[in-house]
This record gives sequence, C-alpha cells and structure tokens, in this order.
Amino acid sequence: MVRKKQKDNYYIIRLLCSISSNTNDSSLMRLLLSIFIFTSLSNSQINPNNIDIVRDEYGVPHIFAKTDAEIAYGLAWANAEDDFTTIQEAYLAGNGMLSKYIGLDGAPADFITQFIGSKEIIDEKIGTISDEYFNVISGYAQGLNSYAKNHPDKVLYKKLFPITPKMMMMYSQLQLFISNQGADWAGRILNNDTQDEFLDQNLTGSNVIAMNSNKTDNSEAFLAINTHQPLEGPTSWYEVHLNSEEGTNIIGTLYPGTPHVLIGVNKNLGWSHTVNYPDKTDVFKLRMKNNRKYIVDGKEYKLEKLKAKISVKVLGIPITINRKYFKSIYGPTLKNKSGYYSIRTPTLFNIRALEQWWRMGKSKNFTEFYNNLKMKQIPGFNIGYADKYDTIFYISNGMIPKRAEGFNWKGIVPGDTKKTLWTEYYDIEDLPQVIQPKAGFIYDANHSPFKSTSADENPKEEDYSERMGYEKYDNNRSTRLIELIESYDKVSYNDFKDIKYDNSFPSKFNYNFMDISIIETLKIDPDNDLFEMLDIIQKWDRKTDIDSQGAGIYGVLYYQLVWRYRNEIQKNNNTVSKETLLSALADTKAYFIDNFGSINKTLGDFQKLVRGDKEIPIWGLPDVITAMSSRPYNDGKHKVTQGESYIGLVRFNKEGPVLESIISYGNSDNPDSEHYTDQMYLYSKFKTKKMTFDKEQIYKEAKSIYNPN
Repeated sequence: MVRKKQKDNYYIIRLLCSISSNTNDSSLMRLLLSIFIFTSLSNSQINPNNIDIVRDEYGVPHIFAKTDAEIAYGLAWANAEDDFTTIQEAYLAGNGMLSKYIGLDGAPADFITQFIGSKEIIDEKIGTISDEYFNVISGYAQGLNSYAKNHPDKVLYKKLFPITPKMMMMYSQLQLFISNQGADWAGRILNNDTQDEFLDQNLTGSNVIAMNSNKTDNSEAFLAINTHQPLEGPTSWYEVHLNSEEGTNIIGTLYPGTPHVLIGVNKNLGWSHTVNYPDKTDVFKLRMKNNRKYIVDGKEYKLEKLKAKISVKVLGIPITINRKYFKSIYGPTLKNKSGYYSIRTPTLFNIRALEQWWRMGKSKNFTEFYNNLKMKQIPGFNIGYADKYDTIFYISNGMIPKRAEGFNWKGIVPGDTKKTLWTEYYDIEDLPQVIQPKAGFIYDANHSPFKSTSADENPKEEDYSERMGYEKYDNNRSTRLIELIESYDKVSYNDFKDIKYDNSFPSKFNYNFMDISIIETLKIDPDNDLFEMLDIIQKWDRKTDIDSQGAGIYGVLYYQLVWRYRNEIQKNNNTVSKETLLSALADTKAYFIDNFGSINKTLGDFQKLVRGDKEIPIWGLPDVITAMSSRPYNDGKHKVTQGESYIGLVRFNKEGPVLESIISYGNSDNPDSEHYTDQMYLYSKFKTKKMTFDKEQIYKEAKSIYNPN
C-alpha cells in the first residue's frame, strides 16, 4: 500500500512537471510542484526503526535496510552526523542560497546556479527520472530533513529546509557543470579572457589500475581505486557500505550530500574514475545585429535577457544584487567587451547522471555495467573496471558532442550558423575503450586514452575524430605507471600494491605542461652559490620520501616555477629555460634560508598532513603516482590540500572481492569525533584497513549499532 501511494504521488509530480513546462504561469506551477513534493515526502512511510547504522572501528557506517530508499535515508543521517556543515554548504551553493549564508564569497556559485538554469531543466525533465531512483532520492531527502529537525542547532540556514529531490539534483547540476569546465569558461568570459585555447593544467590528477589473470600470478583480478581529490570540502570523499534487500550491496565513496556511492565495489565488480579532458564544452561568439538580436544563418533571433538575483547582507543590511545574463539558442550567454558568448555543454540538457551512477553500483556483471553506461548521462570521467569473472575494462567515458567539420573546436566557434549547433552525442561504443586486453592490464593517469594498455592493444588515435578533442599526452604518472607495470612478467598482489604506492618521478621528467629537462644536464660553476642545491637535485633518486632532502628542495622549486614563473614558461613554449631555472633556484634557496635557516631540510620538514592539532610529515609531490598538492601553511611549511584521498585496493577471486581501504584523515569531518583523524597515521605509513561485506562479522565487531532517529 505504501509503495502504491508513493508511485501515485510520483505520477502526480510528473503531471505537475508537464503542466509547469507548458503553462504560461510556470513560476506558480513550480511553486505548487515544490509544495507537493514536500508534502508527499512528509507523508511518506519510511520508518527509521527499520534501518540499522552499524559503525565499525573506524566509524565507517554500514547501513542495512530492506529497501534502497531506506538505506538512502540512513546514509543521509550518517553522513549528516559526520559532515552536516559541508552537506548544507553544498546544497546552499547548488540552490543559489550560498550568499545568504556566507555573504559575497558565495556570489559566484549563486550566479552560476542561476546562469545554467538548473531549476528550469529539472522542472522540465524530472519526469525522466525512473520510479525506482526517485524513491532513492526521496528517501535521502527525508533522512536529511529528519536530521535537521532533530538537530536544529546544527542548521546553518533555516530556509534551506526542507530539502527536496529537486534541490539535490540542482546541486548535482552545478557540480557537473563545474567539472565540465563550464564555470571556468564563464569566469574567463566575464574577465574578457577569450583567447583561442583553454588548457587545464592538472597538477595532481588521479590514477586507476586494473589487472586480470593474464597479468597476475594467482588467477585473481586486481583493481586500484586511487582518485586524487581535495582532502576536505564538497568534493572530498566519504566512505560507506550500503546493503539493502533490493540488490544493493556496495562499499565505496561519495561526495557529502550524494545519495549513494559514486566509486566503489559491490559483491561482483568494482570501478573507479579519473578526470578526462576530451572537448565537453563549447563557447560560441554570437553575431549581434544590436543589443537585443543576433543573426544565425541570416535569420534574426531575439536574445533572451535574464537576471540572476543574489541576496547578501552588508553590515547586517540585506542587499539584492542583480547580475544580467542572457540566453541564446546555443545556451546561457554572457557579454563582455568583445561581444556576446554562449556556453554549451551536455550538463545543461541532461539530469540523470546520479541515476546512472546508482545503476552502475547495482550492476551484477560487466554486461549490465556496460549497458548502464549506455544511458549516456555522466558527462565525463575515465572508468577503470574489474570483476570477479576476471574481466577488466577501460573507457574514456563522456557525453561527447557530434560536431561539424570545418571549425576550430578547441577555441571559440562561430555562433552565427546552425552548423555549429550540435544536438547529438557519440554512442558509448564509439568512445576510446579497451576490453579484456591480452596484456592483462589497463591503466589511466589523466593522460591520453590512446595509451591505456599495451602498445599493440591501445585504441588507435586515427579511429577517433579530432573534433572529439581527446588528450594525446603522457605525464609523469602515466610514464612511471607503464614503466613499472611492464617491468613485471606476472604481478603478485604485493607487487600491485608496490606499483600503486610508488612515489618516484620517472627517470626523465615528463610534465604535460612544463619541459624541465634542462635540470638534468645544466652545469654551473662550483663556486656559484646555487651549485649545492642543483647538485642535490641532479643526484636525487627521484623518490618523494619524507626524509629526502632532494625531494624537499625539488618540492619548493616546483612551486616556485608553477606559481612565480608560469607565464614566463608558457611564453617560452612551455619550456623552462636556463635563466628561469636559475632564478627559481635562487628563490628556492632564499625560501629555505628565510623559513628554515638552512637548505639541509627534507620533504617532511617542508610538507605536512594537518588536521586539528595533528601535524605529521607526509610524502608525495604533484604528478607522482602518490600525488600530493599543497599550499602554504605556516612558518614556511606547506599543508597538503589535495591528492591521495580515498584509496581502495581490491582482489577479485571467484567468490568476490577482498577489499582494503584508507582515507587521508578519518571518515568524519566533525572535529569532536574520534574518527576526525584516526586514519592519518596508517595513511602516512602506506597502510590500509580491512573492509568486509560479511554482515554477521560487521554486526559482531561493531563499535555501535543504532537507528537513524
């Protein structure tokens, strides 16, 4: 009876969505829709007493219930216990309310949320969400609302509540637009920076490695989940185990506020993502007739004028800031000194990415997993996959537009012809991918998809249109990974872990944005006061160990080059010249003397893993396999902010997965929790914790068991 009522409510929601997209008074209908959704959620029958949250030794929540909606409810409650502040800030940003909470600093996010039209696209397409998945996000929304009701002192901004499924999806739209570099383009247009090409320099990146029995020494398949995310904030990882009687049984990670796992392992298979860089977003320069009309194929079109309303308080006084933007047939549009520019990316037209991730997590085998990819809703990301059936797989996934010939799609394209107005995407089968290579391995480190397995089994670059914009470069991590993988005939599980935890640069530096080869051969007079530092770097074994003086000096030098000499390097065709290197070395020496009194310091003296009152030396630098990116902290020291975050290492035998994992700090972002920093020491020693799907063992060894109420 309950499920019938929920389904009836769902069809009423769909009807209201249809009406709202066709009526002249759409704002009224959207208001009625929101009221109805809230009412239907409030009347829902999820009983928290049917949900168990079972916390293990490290505070990871194992959530057990009969239905997927119930485990979503439990997940919302558990995640809120551990990081309610970040969840709320994320939803405030995704719903154009962040400025009301933090002031002007929230204005960019609030503007982008309105600029991309999240409300309108979700109102229009919420009916495309399946019944099953709508139940999941409804359950999650109820869990958050229940937690807020029971903990009013932890609510940041009362008008954010009650959370609705629509509000959750709006946050997803913002995140995906940002991940597609749409927000970067918007910022560049507003800053009058519309040079032909935009190259994102990924200084940290992610890795994924999978091997099957052709490469392993024990007939098992291996998978390394190794994304390099910020260690804190809205895109940091939260680990969870979700188990329902509706076929969900998965251990993995998600962003705060996400209703299910995004990367993980179920009883049959596992996958991970790395960021990829095909051309997923285009910018069009309109040909204006005047400030109200633009011309496409000789026909006049009226430019729709819109206003983003951003509310802030200045000295306690509420102020509304109106920011003008536009909409053309190409997409949301901005004006700068050079003209009018429209942004077009698949995220602006599709809303089912979260549902696709959920379905991927419920897949029982490779065929189901691959069929779920055919939903074509996740706009990007490489995927590395392995399963208990000894299948491995790689794809440079994405919603890649089918673009017309004859235009420079790497830069700004003409917005005066419908030839550039793409409306279709390549099928999944048409994207670069590798299934069951004879070499027995796949790997990715944010580099070219045409270098994802052995040389003779790689996807062929010539088989893919230049207009897809795929990467063609290697980097230090990809160079080192293939060097290590191919050094083994057969790989044991311990070998596999050694590869994943390797923290060395390749013998020859291979940055994809900076040629620093001169550092290897440059000779200077021994009387030069920079000789000692250069000599240390040249004799350095390229390992980024905590106790390495060479790694410490190179780390400071690297940040000098990237932060102070980037423009100079770019002007020199991305090559570090002798003059630039000597200047950066002088800056590096001055940095050590000013902050540490000597150059005789190690990487661990310079770089720290910091949370609360804990500060420990930490390994890694940008673009090694164990990548770490850091920012100034205090007294010349750097604090790691991004890099090795969640690590999952999986062995698949015929019975299923054997999983070990670790996270950089702990599974809670609550400073009062014992799990705020309890994984830091293990993490710093390249160690992991064992995870299990065994329900009996989980309950037996539980640190706490409770219902979300």
